[in-house]
Amino acid sequence: MGYLYIKALHIIFVITWFAGLFYIVRLFIYHTEALAKEEPDRSILSNQLAIMSKKLWYIITWPSAILTIIFGTALIIVQPNWLQLPFMHVKLGFVFLLVVYHLACQKIYNQLQKGISKYTSLKLRIFNEIATLLLFAIVFLIVIKNEINWIWGTLGLVSFAIVLMISIKLYKKIRQK
Repeated sequence: MGYLYIKALHIIFVITWFAGLFYIVRLFIYHTEALAKEEPDRSILSNQLAIMSKKLWYIITWPSAILTIIFGTALIIVQPNWLQLPFMHVKLGFVFLLVVYHLACQKIYNQLQKGISKYTSLKLRIFNEIATLLLFAIVFLIVIKNEINWIWGTLGLVSFAIVLMISIKLYKKIRQK
């Protein structure tokens, strides 16, 4: 019974973590675009986006990341045999990449809070898709419970990334019209 509660909480916090990651990068995009505006728009928008980012990042995203890792670790403690399955090693590798992505978002967050924008909004839009790719990889691995043929799995992810990049460029062209 306890296992099911832990699993439910893990899933809930995975969802809120990803929601936070998806939205924080959208706020980074808006903040970057705001910093390119003339005053007083620049200050007004930047200040509001900094407040929104801070609340999202420290009230939702960071706590969700921590609780996801805590409940995920608890699941492995309850089911230690999972660590003998190859798909779990691959999944944990993708989770590690997700943590690295989260820390990269922290770096961007810190810069934007200081009014420093080192990336264009287009680069941030592309960066935002990394979380989407990680979400797909993690969910498919945990549902299918197979490390997936590396050639087909890699080709599928690369193809999906290419489609996302093309979509972003098309969206940019449509938005500019």
